[in-house]
Amino acid sequence: MSGRAGRGGETFFAPPGGRHEVLVVTRGHAFARDEFYAVFEDNPAIAWSAVEHPAAQLLFTPQCARRFGCYVLYDMPGIEFRRGGDGVPVFHAPPLEYQQGLLAMLDEGVPLVILHHACASWPAWPLWAEIVGARFLYQPMACRGVPQPDSGYRMEVTHTVSPVARHPVTEGIDPFTLTDELYLFQVCEDEVTPLFRSDFQFTQENFHSARLALAGQMHCNEGWEHPPGSNLVGWIRHYRNSPIVYLQCGDGPSAYRHPSFRRMLANAIDWACSSDPRQS
Repeated sequence: MSGRAGRGGETFFAPPGGRHEVLVVTRGHAFARDEFYAVFEDNPAIAWSAVEHPAAQLLFTPQCARRFGCYVLYDMPGIEFRRGGDGVPVFHAPPLEYQQGLLAMLDEGVPLVILHHACASWPAWPLWAEIVGARFLYQPMACRGVPQPDSGYRMEVTHTVSPVARHPVTEGIDPFTLTDELYLFQVCEDEVTPLFRSDFQFTQENFHSARLALAGQMHCNEGWEHPPGSNLVGWIRHYRNSPIVYLQCGDGPSAYRHPSFRRMLANAIDWACSSDPRQS
């Protein structure tokens, strides 16, 4: 068994065969556990561990991160959904120790692969949106100082995803059709490098209001207004010293089983764990 050097200089044992060591973080949003974890189990290039909030927060430190090639986030913490009444959720900022640990990780260059609903985490902590490059709004509120309507969602959309750049994350992926959930939300297109776009029309008549859904009116857009949004469904960026990948695909089993989604995620992990993004 051979060792390799961590980001802090210490040596630790690599997984068998030199596979990437990946930490998968969940909880805060329901998902089909067996089918989701099968995506990682079936990837021969990785050795993976799974952890849920709140225990996951203890692993967001530079010291813990040195044991992993990247963190894959499929979580949605910081939101307490309430039934009845006006349905307005309670937002919780992340604990200070978690904030400090995550930012220290990003200073050290720890890669994050952020999937689907994880973009909507920590709504009371605007810095999370800066890390992701997008912000999902559960209620009408200001985004970067500008008032914005609540974001939109649309489940079970059959659409075509196309790569729009030559990049290791898009390698070997041709345009493919997928049935998945999509978001109409704030995307900072001028601050990210586009990788994938959808052919769906990201306009208010094709989406449902998040605010109305939380008030008990699922799949409703009555009286809701939202400007046309971005059709970007995959991108990369750097925040502090860390490479960030965001992939909007991945709501449920139909996506988990799709070979192109699996290739997309495998590529993202492989690129994030490599030395390439740190040299760009």
